[in-house]
Amino acid sequence: MLDSIDAVLPEPPLWERVHEALRSSPYISESQVHFAAKRGEITLHGNVNSYYQKQMAQETVRRIDGVQQIENLLEVNWNRETVSEA
Repeated sequence: MLDSIDAVLPEPPLWERVHEALRSSPYISESQVHFAAKRGEITLHGNVNSYYQKQMAQETVRRIDGVQQIENLLEVNWNRETVSEA
């Protein structure tokens, strides 16, 4: 009788892990942020609505094993209509 066997599955490629992390982030929309991955270097590009979203996209990627460097080229586009007047 065999005892439980722990199967070791290969880790998904870096680009796949980055894609999944950005897709599942509650802070940004998948359609806002695009990326390129090459040898542990991730370049983020696209448009977000706030500096908070820009930072959260970077933090989301920073936590992924295998990411060595991040170039955050996300642009912040303020939508004046969503800013409430005080």
